[in-house]
Amino acid sequence: MQIKDIVHVLESFAAPVYQESYDNCGLLTGSPEWECTGVLCTLDTLEATVEEAKHKGCNLVVSHHPVIFSGLKKLNGNNYVERTVIAALKNDIAIYAIHTNLDNVVKGVSKKMADVLGLENTKVLSEKYGALRQFSTYAPVKFAEEVKKVLFQNGAGNIGNYSECSFSHDGTGSFKPNEQADPRIGEAGGKREAVHETKIECLLPEHVNIQKLLEDLKNIGYYEEVAHNITPLLNRSQDTGAGMVGELRQEMSEEDFLAYVKQKFNLQVIRHTKLRGRPVKTVALCGGSGAFLISQAKKLQADFYITADVKYHEFFDADNKIVIADIGHYESEQYTIELLFDILRSNFSTFAVLKTEISTNSIHYYS
Repeated sequence: MQIKDIVHVLESFAAPVYQESYDNCGLLTGSPEWECTGVLCTLDTLEATVEEAKHKGCNLVVSHHPVIFSGLKKLNGNNYVERTVIAALKNDIAIYAIHTNLDNVVKGVSKKMADVLGLENTKVLSEKYGALRQFSTYAPVKFAEEVKKVLFQNGAGNIGNYSECSFSHDGTGSFKPNEQADPRIGEAGGKREAVHETKIECLLPEHVNIQKLLEDLKNIGYYEEVAHNITPLLNRSQDTGAGMVGELRQEMSEEDFLAYVKQKFNLQVIRHTKLRGRPVKTVALCGGSGAFLISQAKKLQADFYITADVKYHEFFDADNKIVIADIGHYESEQYTIELLFDILRSNFSTFAVLKTEISTNSIHYYS
């Protein structure tokens, strides 16, 4: 098995197109053509992580956080980033980062947090705009169902809890083959043809490979050319975006909920705003630095918002309308290691997929 086979599975789950513009996801060291000897899943990649991978016979580290975030101009070993990259290069270890694209998919980092807390009726907290397109194509009526099948197999036609969604209407299509054409209907250089056609429209997520889709449609063989339109949409995508919101199975008091969060995430401390003396039912959360979603959590009337890296003045934004709980960056994303492990193990059940045994948390607490 090659590293590119592992990468394909990861990118099928969280496509690189969903990473934020500032991010640096993908294969950071190594070659996709290398034979993979094993995978080590981790939150961060440090020198110790590379050493652990080497010791365990893994030549691929799959990390949530990219060790190379901004451009490297030197490799002199003057900081942990340079030393980690040098160690990876010396030991022929590939590093793959799956960061904000994993944050932005509906079954990603924040969904894993929600699962740990047992939240129900979950949905994306802040849905992403511009991640959908409308795809339209035309085919002879008798080929309509086969065309739809190909569209759906390529990931088109999903709306929330529904799949295979499309709209069709019939009409008359016309075309005139030139001398170089190889028409399925009519003759090269012949007269203009009129065909009873179906126009098929459906939603197409941004990550769908258009070239592959068109090739698959061509392979049906109804036309030499696939007439189609692709229209960008401003619709919100229910399957991509930041954070998650859901409901507890049963209401809890604020004190009991804090204790529950502390136990589930193995926390030493929780920084939080003033408790409001109200029961907790609706919970919003975001793994990592999620202060930018405080207003959205309030808008959806969440009782609690769990995230990390909240600054002093940002706590004031709770305004007694929500309780903001900062549990720590590493702590909020620690179960991402299990998420990555589960994705890969479900696809490569007999292959060496391991979880790191090293805590890469750079923050310690004195009590």
